[in-house]
Amino acid sequence: MNGLGRKLRWLALAGAAVQLLAAVPAGAQQIPMDETGFTAFVAERMRKEVQNLPVVIKGPLTLSIGPLQANLDRVHAFCKANAAGCSGEIGVYIRGTAEAARNKDDLPTRDAIRVVIRTADFMQKASAELGPKAAVPTKPLVEGLVIVPVLDSPRTVRMLNGENRDKLGLSPAQVFDVGIANLRRAVKPLMEVAKPAAPGRFGSLGGDFYQTSRLALVDSWAPLAQAQGGVLLVAVPAADALLYSSEDSAAAIDALRTIARNVMSRSPKPLSDAVLRWTPRGWQVVR
Repeated sequence: MNGLGRKLRWLALAGAAVQLLAAVPAGAQQIPMDETGFTAFVAERMRKEVQNLPVVIKGPLTLSIGPLQANLDRVHAFCKANAAGCSGEIGVYIRGTAEAARNKDDLPTRDAIRVVIRTADFMQKASAELGPKAAVPTKPLVEGLVIVPVLDSPRTVRMLNGENRDKLGLSPAQVFDVGIANLRRAVKPLMEVAKPAAPGRFGSLGGDFYQTSRLALVDSWAPLAQAQGGVLLVAVPAADALLYSSEDSAAAIDALRTIARNVMSRSPKPLSDAVLRWTPRGWQVVR
């Protein structure tokens, strides 16, 4: 197949994936989309969920729930782009935020530490909001993406900040060592959940909050890369979605990036459209 044919094939594959992602159910609940109305709507639902904690509107898209501040900008952006999934995503957000508020003073444990992947920009914003005392340590993965320690619980995941770390008596380096070791024990071996991607096809991992965290386990990707002839490209467009390919042609990379961008546009937790190449020494951004 010539270069033009390969490019058209990959673009057709990307287009089909985008159409599939766009197929959402009709009949979404009417929820106000202006910032003031949306904030009031979520605040009322939050009050019904937490009951014993005060819920105060601090400004457009900003609430306080007991001791916590809740920022609604990401869920609001998702709702504006995905009306059909808005009500369900608000419910997920409210339940997770309410549990985090109720459990804020619970003592953290070493066994609960995990790591997740977030953008550097997101973490800079989060650190500015939390302040220096509660700052969350980060570790670079590649340009624009960082590894972040979190505390896992049955219903929610919250960032492990400086206060939590002090209670555990761990240094920043130890937090990452513990989190990565716990993650390695918690997830299934990669080759049990990831089949080698055939030429002209993408593989995907989803359905688990920690699938994208696997990027922190660099060595665990070696068997998949070997099974794909030494070529492994990945994208993490959402916190719970990972795509991978066994081809590194310009057309394949463009198609992978196109799908990643469309997943991002439909996700309540968009992450990155960067395409990464696996090497034994770590991930590299594909330009």
